[in-house]
Amino acid sequence: MAEVTIEHVPPRVRDTFNKGFIALERGNLDYAIDLLSTCVETVPGFLQARKFLRAAEIQQFKGKKSNAFFNKLTSGMSSMPGYLSAMATLKAGKADQAMESVEKLLRIDPLNLRYIMLFSEAAAAAGLPEAALLTLEVAKEHYPDDADVVEWLGNLYTETNQPKEARECFERLCEMRPHNPAAIKALKDATARESMAKDGWAQVAKDGGSYRDIIKDAKETELLEQENKAVKSEKDIDSLIADAQAKIQSEPENINYFRQLARLYVQKKAFPDAIATLDKAVKLAPGDPELDAAMAGTRVAEFDDQIAKYKNVGDNIGAEARETARQQYIFDDLNDRVKRYPNDLKLRYEFGVMLYQNEYMNEAIQQLQMAQRSPKHRAEALYYLGMCFRQKKQYDMAVEQLEKSASELTSMDDTKKDVLYAIGETLDLMGHPEKAATYYKQIYQVDIGYKDIAQKVERGYAKA
Repeated sequence: MAEVTIEHVPPRVRDTFNKGFIALERGNLDYAIDLLSTCVETVPGFLQARKFLRAAEIQQFKGKKSNAFFNKLTSGMSSMPGYLSAMATLKAGKADQAMESVEKLLRIDPLNLRYIMLFSEAAAAAGLPEAALLTLEVAKEHYPDDADVVEWLGNLYTETNQPKEARECFERLCEMRPHNPAAIKALKDATARESMAKDGWAQVAKDGGSYRDIIKDAKETELLEQENKAVKSEKDIDSLIADAQAKIQSEPENINYFRQLARLYVQKKAFPDAIATLDKAVKLAPGDPELDAAMAGTRVAEFDDQIAKYKNVGDNIGAEARETARQQYIFDDLNDRVKRYPNDLKLRYEFGVMLYQNEYMNEAIQQLQMAQRSPKHRAEALYYLGMCFRQKKQYDMAVEQLEKSASELTSMDDTKKDVLYAIGETLDLMGHPEKAATYYKQIYQVDIGYKDIAQKVERGYAKA
């Protein structure tokens, strides 16, 4: 199979696509999904139709107002036979049929990572790596910290001859898996491919040259090795800084080089240089949320370094003053960035937690109510919402939010223990010790050493 553009699809499919696109623009999502599904079923390589189909599916999925956790659970259970069948179809070598099967699953839950990964595998096997890329790029927006998604994307960018994008993916992968030899090798190879593409060395590779042969400059090879060391010496960092500065001189508008140089300055603890570098990048790309986040992270790292220095010389008063300044900076920065990026739900969550910690309960509730729309932060946002209501002595609403949070958490990890414990404490405050005990016991059965859970449960049995 190959990608097919709108100019080359049959007229009937083109008409169906146009109707589907109009339906999507008007918010008639069910109709849009039906029409666009017909397009990709008829012409699997019609990537433009698949792109808008995925957008419509996600918009519809996010717009559902019913219990998200219950819907996800029941859809997952009912779709399991279809998922297993699609896997078997793919293993049998029928990649195109597997794609069709997984497309139906994505209609139910377009953000399900298992479905996304299976679809990408099927699309790549069917000769449609662009369709796999499209779906994985959507996944990366919602699962930015999933190393498997980043690795898959890097491999597909390599397969589709997009060396720059591949290199960026493998850079991110090395940040997530700094000691993984496969990730480090993938980054080296991607960097070499990008250099080949940039400098016209592809013919050398065709003639059987290795990447070390292609990168004839021994200094560049040495820099690659220094960059991928898990622990860099001061000499390594200085060499990499010099290289990054040279790259900026040759490509003064490449923001990635500024980011790289700023990271190296932070590693060297040359914070003023890192901040100055990021300032230049911000002037080149104003309104870039990643640059703003990098600036905030750099300034916080500078505060941490100052606090550690004060503590090392026994100046606790100085350390406390810098800690106060650090907290104030984080608060002001989050407040500012939330205003500039109102749709960033991660920022909403972080600012809501900060407001809660500083006892601005109504303001925290406002931020957390918006943050709960983020699939990644929903459970935690609901937890802090409950804690805000509890601080306001609105115990019934506190329990309601905390129970929602608990329902989102499937495994009994530390977060769920905190949520169950908070429900129990709130029910105690409401004068319902028997109900509280049912939540305490859930923790007690898996972790008797959690806080004072043993005393709470055993005290209840003693009273009984």
